[in-house]
Amino acid sequence: MRIIRYPARETWEELTRRPQMSMSDLTSVVCGVLEDVRKNGDEAVKRYEEKFDHVALSSIKVSDKEMDEAEHLVSDELKESLRQAHYNIHTFHEKQRFSGEKVETQPGVTCWQKSMAIERVGLYVPGGTAPLFSTVLMLATPAKIAGCNEIVLCTPPNREGKVHPAILVAARIAGVSQIFKAGGVQAIGAMAYGTESVPKVYKIFGPGNQFVMAAKQQVSLHDVAIDMPAGPSEVCVIADESSRADFVAADLLSQAEHGPDSQSVLITTSERLLQEVARELERQLNLLPRREIAEKSLANSMMILVHDTTDAIHLSNVYAPEHLIICTADYEHLADHVVNAGSVFLGQYACESAGDYASGTNHTLPTHGYALAYSGVNLDSYCRKITFQHLTEEGIRSIGRAVEVMAENEQLDGHKNAMTLRVRDVNKKTNK
Repeated sequence: MRIIRYPARETWEELTRRPQMSMSDLTSVVCGVLEDVRKNGDEAVKRYEEKFDHVALSSIKVSDKEMDEAEHLVSDELKESLRQAHYNIHTFHEKQRFSGEKVETQPGVTCWQKSMAIERVGLYVPGGTAPLFSTVLMLATPAKIAGCNEIVLCTPPNREGKVHPAILVAARIAGVSQIFKAGGVQAIGAMAYGTESVPKVYKIFGPGNQFVMAAKQQVSLHDVAIDMPAGPSEVCVIADESSRADFVAADLLSQAEHGPDSQSVLITTSERLLQEVARELERQLNLLPRREIAEKSLANSMMILVHDTTDAIHLSNVYAPEHLIICTADYEHLADHVVNAGSVFLGQYACESAGDYASGTNHTLPTHGYALAYSGVNLDSYCRKITFQHLTEEGIRSIGRAVEVMAENEQLDGHKNAMTLRVRDVNKKTNK
């Protein structure tokens, strides 16, 4: 990890700029696969599964038999952990339900909102180097609470044509409707356009590699909504003299093992802690099975020494991290000053892993600085707000003239006339 001491404020924006991903090299490949899937449906999906995931599939849909088999392949301990995580995720997201209140803006003019679930959503769950069954719970649980009628899940199979059993068990626990064996760009295309097997969805959720991210952004231009733009995963840890070096190093490494393009950032007020964390990183890194991945990630990462925790939180807000861990003595004070972050972890014991799995908050979060403008996945992500208004005759008297004047001044006579006819009708009744 790079070590940077007391950077000047005018350098913070440049310091926190992520490496730019070149999309030009991906675009032609991604667009070619998407167009093939659009035209050729299941046949194209199977062909790309054979090419990229090295498996020949007779059917891409996961059968009921495969779902039942998965139950016997997952340990009771893991199943119980999945149920506990699901309970906590459900409990937290259930409290996010929207209650629309009718508001009388003027006498006789009543406005309100109604929350409606997106009828059919698509979830993408990577297989890759780690089967992310936790992501199934994070994406499907709020979809079920919101009331989505169909929850479609795509995930890549292994070379035997099987989906990781824990993914299937998690899907059953969370209430997924249908599961398909498809990964990468072909999975995004299948959900965006629909195939003979895969229903076309209205919004796609979930993380993935740069090809998946490029595909999501491409289909979002014309065909389907997506949860958020995203890049490689990241964590920022704010620590001081009171923080534990072993905890901090473990938090940095837990992020680094996600992938070689992940980023871990330590912002600290203590030179001593910085040195201790550096030593702990080396010690703990040697114990990790995913050491090679973590090493590449740490090469993209940095430790920054600042003067005080005020500088630390301001620098973090410039960085706008996906995950922010504040393990300083004054973490409660600093928490009040968090402006830009996806999810925040407070105190010595709130590790990122808690939120990734079982505390109840969602781990699908804005990365690459998008926390400046985007929220993580939540119950509202699966809903649309429809506005209603009701006007009585009194309402026409209240706002009718204002509508006429504004329409006339925008030179939209049709708009004015729609109101004028009603104003006249109400005036006739009043003058009788």
